[in-house]
Amino acid sequence: MAATARAARLRAEGRDIISLTAGEPDFDTPTHVADAGVAAIRNGQTRYTDVGGTAMLKDAIIAKFARDNGLTYERAQILVSCGAKQTLFNLCMAVLDPEDEAVIPAPYWVSYPDMVMLADAHPVILRTDAEQGYKITPHQLETAITPKTRLLLLNSPSNPTGAAYTRAELAALGEVLLAHPRVLIGTDDMYEHIWWAPEPFSTIAQVVPGLYERTITINGVSKSHAMTGWRIGYCGGPKAIIAAMATIQGQSTSNPSSISQHAAMVALSGDQSCVATMNAAYQSRHDFLVAGLAALPGVRCRPGEGTFYAFADIGGAMQTLGFHDDVAFCDALLERVGVAVVPGSGFGAPGHMRLSFATDMHSLERALGRLREFLSAA
Repeated sequence: MAATARAARLRAEGRDIISLTAGEPDFDTPTHVADAGVAAIRNGQTRYTDVGGTAMLKDAIIAKFARDNGLTYERAQILVSCGAKQTLFNLCMAVLDPEDEAVIPAPYWVSYPDMVMLADAHPVILRTDAEQGYKITPHQLETAITPKTRLLLLNSPSNPTGAAYTRAELAALGEVLLAHPRVLIGTDDMYEHIWWAPEPFSTIAQVVPGLYERTITINGVSKSHAMTGWRIGYCGGPKAIIAAMATIQGQSTSNPSSISQHAAMVALSGDQSCVATMNAAYQSRHDFLVAGLAALPGVRCRPGEGTFYAFADIGGAMQTLGFHDDVAFCDALLERVGVAVVPGSGFGAPGHMRLSFATDMHSLERALGRLREFLSAA
């Protein structure tokens, strides 16, 4: 968000800035979903709802979990929040006590460690690299778990790397987790439908049914249905944990917007062809950008299995150009050639940069041209 705001300020000053920072679709919310929101306003659906969401939306979420993930829930196991960010925050506040530990694979979404610390617990960061596909191994997980471990936060496909765990990899992690009954799993599946891996998407409770009672499966409509501003996230999980998370939410925001809830219900229940259309565009952009980045001197970029991010290792380019950290590199990239990206250190991966391809192909072409110009200045 800070990188996006800085790019916007420079653009307002008259600079020609190409921003590849924002983690949100460049598509408009599908018309039938937007129309449902307008209809909700006109039909007077503008009052408080139950803190945890309307019955109609919960039923649509239950149907989605059954349809897409083979998971069975009832209404008391569903919580609707003001975006998946609030869902994750609620989870950390509900289950983490002082001195507890939460295991977080890195690169990670920037908010995970801070949410854990806000709950007075300790984030335990597991480092990964491109050689291991930016994914933790069962051995890493086993080594990290201690008597204080309470939570594992798993994000697949990953923001920022686009890396996704296969069914076999989830099963292997699950074998470790089955031996540690105190550890809960929060799986962030936000990018489930931005996906082009060879095998279908899987979530851990689906692959390892023995973890069902310890897994909070988190998702939302922000990315899949281009509804970032509507602020609807949701989760399914054990009744007691969902009730505790709802208690936290009841003392912060109360219910999510009643209007957004109705639109989200239509998004999850209606025609899903819009999701496939957007996904095809993201995959095309991914293929173009990753190939372009990999051809640049001093840059390595592993293809992702989903999301709308490319995560590039810029260690070689930093060394050639004399930059000691990725923040300085990205600052210079913005100042000299007007390309805004996010430094990898914000995701726990120094020496990298994240580029969002949730933008038009022409902008991506121009951005690659400016990157070549910047890197040729050695």
